[in-house]
Amino acid sequence: MSSTNSSANSISDQASQASENEPLISGLHHVNIQVPPQTLHIASQFYAGTLGLTQTPAPDSMKAHLAWFDMGSSGQQIHITSQFHLDQAQMKAQSESPRHLCFKILSEDKLDQLQERIWQLYKTGGESAPVHCDDPAQTASGRIGPKGFPKRFFARDYAGNRLEFSL
Repeated sequence: MSSTNSSANSISDQASQASENEPLISGLHHVNIQVPPQTLHIASQFYAGTLGLTQTPAPDSMKAHLAWFDMGSSGQQIHITSQFHLDQAQMKAQSESPRHLCFKILSEDKLDQLQERIWQLYKTGGESAPVHCDDPAQTASGRIGPKGFPKRFFARDYAGNRLEFSL
């Protein structure tokens, strides 16, 4: 084998090894959560109106059962699905589950503003009101979590989905 072929093979092997060492997963594209049937309009009120996410068109074939929300310009999305019937036992289990998604908030001031906005909606009530929100006046609200955790708080949307908001 000539030295030219040998060096070409070596370069090819190095490129192959480099691509094998790169992570296969580059981030989250979307998270999908469920809400009761016929409540996508409420999801829009909460996720766009209260949280400030931008609603984007879902595929035409799924518009009746699916809502998409962009998280800034990150390319990440929240998908809300309402096509599945959740009975009372499933809703109760969902509203008690520790499973959750976590929204990254840019600053402590914005975290405080968002918690106050969600807290006010929780206190005021209404169809898009969360079923729980950590009280911003309480130290035990999650804002000062166990050592090593960033400042954060928790809420549950109108359907009981657990949401974390964190720096």
